[in-house]
Amino acid sequence: MTGDPPKEEVNFGFKKVAEEEKQGLVNEVFAKAARRYDQMNDLMSGGLHRLWKDDLVAMLALSRPAQNYHVLDVAGGTGDIALRIARMGARVTVADISPEMVAEGRRRADEEGLSSGVTFTVGNAEALAFPDRSFDAYTIAFGIRNVTHIDRALNEAFRVLKPGGRFLCLEFSHTHLPFLDKLYDAYSFTVIPAVGKVVTGDGQPYRYLVESIRTFPDQEMFKTMIADAGFAKASYRNLAGGIVAIHSGWRI
Repeated sequence: MTGDPPKEEVNFGFKKVAEEEKQGLVNEVFAKAARRYDQMNDLMSGGLHRLWKDDLVAMLALSRPAQNYHVLDVAGGTGDIALRIARMGARVTVADISPEMVAEGRRRADEEGLSSGVTFTVGNAEALAFPDRSFDAYTIAFGIRNVTHIDRALNEAFRVLKPGGRFLCLEFSHTHLPFLDKLYDAYSFTVIPAVGKVVTGDGQPYRYLVESIRTFPDQEMFKTMIADAGFAKASYRNLAGGIVAIHSGWRI
């Protein structure tokens, strides 16, 4: 008589954890980081994350009157992407699995007077609570590497997009430029957790975030995953020498 089969394990940074445990651990990371998350992004990237996010939103290229667009922003709890889109006049729905991040986004939207254009919801990227073919575009910035099953999240992105809808993902990626990769590693594993500890009182969430970047698929592999989910014209554009990449695909 044999025992129960071994539980499937997945990456949580450099550690392996049981599949069903990862989402709870990720939630803890973002619950701790929510109030200072955008401030830490400024410190970690020298403010460059703002330019990268501007690039992502510009790639939406809203050709109709903006109010006719409905964009789903996944893992966008603090509203950094959603508020940019709302300022253009489009409707935005945010789905983020962290209630703390969503609360921060609602607060920011209220402060900017943009609450009427943005709907904040708590939701899982792998099981979105929206009907098929609901949105004109799907954006996700620095979030997809934190899901347990990237393929399921991509399948859900395809499902909720209307035909002709666009998928856009901004994510840390892999640089292969000589010396830049070593410099980036040294900065990531020493400076970022140290700054995180000073600003938030806990450097561990930022050590996980750095590790999660290293275990995320590289540009070509992620492009293949996007195509495998059914998206046409899968492509990517490197920023900052490949430290960051914007991946794109279309639901035809």
